[in-house]
Amino acid sequence: MANRKRVTARDVAALAGVSPGTVSKALTGRGAVHPDTRARVLAAARELDLKTKGALEDLGEPRNLTVGLITEEPFSKRRTSPLLLGAMEKFAEHDIAFLMCDGRGDPIREQHFVESLLRRRVDGILVAGSGSGGTGRAPLRGAIGVPVVYMLCASAGPDDVSVVPDDHGGAEMTARHLIATGRRHFACVFGPRREDSARIKTAAVRSVLAEHGLELAAEPLYGPWGEQWGRQATMQLIHSGARIDGLICGNDMIARGATSMLQASGIVVPDDVGVIGFDNWTVMVEANRPQLSSIDLNLTEVGTVAAEKMIKAIQEGSLAPGVTTIECDLVPRESTAVAYATTYQDLSSRPARSDLVRQQAGTPGPA
Repeated sequence: MANRKRVTARDVAALAGVSPGTVSKALTGRGAVHPDTRARVLAAARELDLKTKGALEDLGEPRNLTVGLITEEPFSKRRTSPLLLGAMEKFAEHDIAFLMCDGRGDPIREQHFVESLLRRRVDGILVAGSGSGGTGRAPLRGAIGVPVVYMLCASAGPDDVSVVPDDHGGAEMTARHLIATGRRHFACVFGPRREDSARIKTAAVRSVLAEHGLELAAEPLYGPWGEQWGRQATMQLIHSGARIDGLICGNDMIARGATSMLQASGIVVPDDVGVIGFDNWTVMVEANRPQLSSIDLNLTEVGTVAAEKMIKAIQEGSLAPGVTTIECDLVPRESTAVAYATTYQDLSSRPARSDLVRQQAGTPGPA
């Protein structure tokens, strides 16, 4: 009789629809496994005629669970660090080890790491996006065989699990905040037009303004993420003839650049124009003068929730697909304060400082 191919725990995992780590826990009795999942694993083992002793030989001595983390951006980037902090703290609570890989947004490099992690028999893969896409990034390719959870940027795969911050809700907060401070003439300076987050934020701001019978004072400006773009875009707005008393920026770096250009042009922040950003990056918002109001994306919570979903998927063998959205928080500071509210009851009636600057230069303001 020809020798039969040796059945492994990975074969059982594939048949039962769980991870190899779950198979190990179900067969050894070590670790939390849902009773239904344990029954499913045992049934799969019996169907494949795999003896418990054989499964343990294949797996070796009981090992700690391990999760692979693949990032689209370097670990030092502003958004990646708090994501990983939240995830790692949650994994540490459950004695789960992790292997970190820097995908750098390169699909080929990312696929190499996926294959490498699977060879190391990780129990799941966590993917940290760059936050540049709202409608979805491409899912990992191939038959993965272990749970995958995406965070910061949702996967476009309908059967995938993702955890993302609420960009739309955060953008609505910026507009409502500026309106609450009495401002009525808004402009937006966001990141690259091709990125979904820019379109999501634009739509959210327009929606809030429409609720109040308002429109943007100028078409949104899209460009690179960074202070230089904030300065350049703000100079365009100053020379456009648009009347502006509120400026919504796609991140804190853009907001810092915008603030510096306004002040260099003799336009006072917040007295003439209120400026608000996104990310609530402590180094950026507190070093700015005046300190920047910003939207906190609660990235550590995004990482924590993504890790919780991964742990649940490993323990129970499955997880309901879909996108979980984490609410943002508004953090108001001096850049949107109303220093002259006792003098001007209706800020919309106050001439925009940009009008005054143009008039001093001999350029007529808007009719």
